[in-house]
Amino acid sequence: MRLKNVLIVVEDMERSRRFYKELFGLDLVLDNDGNMILTEGLVLQDRAIWERFIGKGVQPRNNACELYFEDPDLEAFVDKLEAYYPEVVYVNRLMRHRWGQKVVRFYDPDGNLIEVGTPMGSIAEG
Repeated sequence: MRLKNVLIVVEDMERSRRFYKELFGLDLVLDNDGNMILTEGLVLQDRAIWERFIGKGVQPRNNACELYFEDPDLEAFVDKLEAYYPEVVYVNRLMRHRWGQKVVRFYDPDGNLIEVGTPMGSIAEG
């Protein structure tokens, strides 16, 4: 058995598709009317469909999980993030952990938590 996809709930499918394309380069693999599969296994699910399916509401910014990405040039990524999405809500701005990894945490437009960090392998090498 293997993990195939990670699904996040979004309010505006097109806005979210654009967000993940512009910042992370994720392309659309399949648009299944309220359920978009992007490259790297990320699935965008329409909020109304999800709430009907589970019979409960969704709580944005619940901080129960995060999507984690790596980028060797984190400063350039943060510049791009702020240029494309100046209204971004940060959990923490660019920082360095005591073990040397640089990270930034913020919410996507629907309150899904994202962390972008420098690759862990580069810390061991450098």
